[in-house]
Amino acid sequence: MDFLPIFVNIRQQPCLVVGGGEVAARKVSLLLKAGAAVTVVSPRLSHELADMLKAGAISHAARDFADADIKQPVLVIAATDNRMVNQHVSELARARGIPVNVVDSPELCSFIMPSIVDRSPMQIAISTGGASPVLARMIRTKLEGCIPAGYGRLAALVDGFREKVKARFTDVNQRRMFWESVLEGSVAERVFAGHEDEAAAELDKAIAAGDARGEFKGEVYLVGAGPGDPDLLTFRALRLMQAADVVVYDRLVAPAIMELVRRDAELIYVGKERDNHTMRQENINQLLVRLAQEGKRVLRLKGGDPFIFGRGGEEIETLAENGVAFQVVPGITAAAGCAAYSGIPLTHRDYSQACVFVTGHLKDGSIDLNWKALAQPNQTVVFYMGLHGAPELCKNMIAHGLPPSTPVALVQKGTTPEHKTIIATLETLVETVRKNDLKPPTLIIVGEVVKLHEKLDWFDPHKPQGRAVKAGQW
Repeated sequence: MDFLPIFVNIRQQPCLVVGGGEVAARKVSLLLKAGAAVTVVSPRLSHELADMLKAGAISHAARDFADADIKQPVLVIAATDNRMVNQHVSELARARGIPVNVVDSPELCSFIMPSIVDRSPMQIAISTGGASPVLARMIRTKLEGCIPAGYGRLAALVDGFREKVKARFTDVNQRRMFWESVLEGSVAERVFAGHEDEAAAELDKAIAAGDARGEFKGEVYLVGAGPGDPDLLTFRALRLMQAADVVVYDRLVAPAIMELVRRDAELIYVGKERDNHTMRQENINQLLVRLAQEGKRVLRLKGGDPFIFGRGGEEIETLAENGVAFQVVPGITAAAGCAAYSGIPLTHRDYSQACVFVTGHLKDGSIDLNWKALAQPNQTVVFYMGLHGAPELCKNMIAHGLPPSTPVALVQKGTTPEHKTIIATLETLVETVRKNDLKPPTLIIVGEVVKLHEKLDWFDPHKPQGRAVKAGQW
């Protein structure tokens, strides 16, 4: 181990930064976050440092470095573009026993600055000992995605209860087991969901009962899985997917996303297809209630966004009526994901100033929509579940004013390895669906923005050159 990782309290302590450029500004920002009293020595300041000076956050000596500057600080950072100056600062600081860091010169440092994951009061420092700062930053980036911002609030909550827990559990092993139960249980989840008051109340009850595992109230996580590409999941969605005891999932959740749920979680499939519903919606609602009342953490996983044609609102209404705790995690809806992966901006100054999402799902053999409002120029209309209703869709859009030549994109299994984009018009849409034997899930995008697909298409796993398939070419 080349360096000893330590955390130093420099709050209200004088710290010196030699240099006034962008690199110096980044170091000053870190020192200020730690509460230091920072003086910058440099003839000139970057815009960021000038703003800090104007705000009264730092002191500034507008001149070159002088030996006398080293007398007072408890910590020194040299960040000039002059190696001789940096080396001189390092030698003076070391001679006086003052910790010194010289940016990008580990051989001149008595300490080095790590990459930091900041979840104050919790902090994680990553260092390669100066061997590869880029690698340290890459590891930090991975950790940023794994550690929710709520861990800082959780650490603060725990800190507020430490003395009470110490008084309740005099044995150190009992305390350790108690805190492990708290940090892995519903108290932590309440904090992550933004309910610190509920978490504190639950922690109080656990302390009084002498067991954090005594009473666990179940909860439902209504999570949007996005359109199919696992990389489009939110950090929060992934965390809850890996924490759930039971996963209740739909047909539109991609297999690659199901691979990411907790391995030992119970899986319950409730998917719906045309004329084939595995479970009625009312029964799904009651299933969620029952599982939560059994004290389980229930992941209700839906494709896209649960509040856009996902019937998520109906499900949480039932949960609320039955006093079941829940939280909602939005997902990238199919319209946004499929359009983006097809190079089709849903709005564009030259083509479309409005965007409408509608369901094309047939009910009693017809689609009950306000066709006059939909068939407007300079507007993009995205039809979810519209494949079987395509003939009526085309007929009504044309009948209410859109030209038969209006561009249409059909996006099948968007954002997945089976992604396929086919371009047609309102006039040729029905025949295009038949010729290409398209099956759900297929999204239909209607509007002049579809013209941009040819120019902006970037994602097509079937074509090495990255160009999309046109009608008649598949």
